[in-house]
Amino acid sequence: MLMEIARHPDATMRDIAAAIGITERAVHGIITDLHQAGYLSRERVGRRNHYRINPDQHLRYPTEAAFPVGRLIEVFVDHDLAEPITNTR
Repeated sequence: MLMEIARHPDATMRDIAAAIGITERAVHGIITDLHQAGYLSRERVGRRNHYRINPDQHLRYPTEAAFPVGRLIEVFVDHDLAEPITNTR
């Protein structure tokens, strides 16, 4: 869920549900839990929500608690999609 929100912070719950294969109701519950736990904030923009992930929030399981969620997201999400990847060979 965090990866999808990081990729598409303006996505609707319906979009997120379709992308990860769960129901909109499940997405709503997970987003509420993530918001309450401090992993993301939401801002109303017109008729939609814009989500912002808190990259400094640490993972909650004891074995991963030393790592902020931002480091995990950086591994999986390419934030700079504007520049094409070129082969330098």
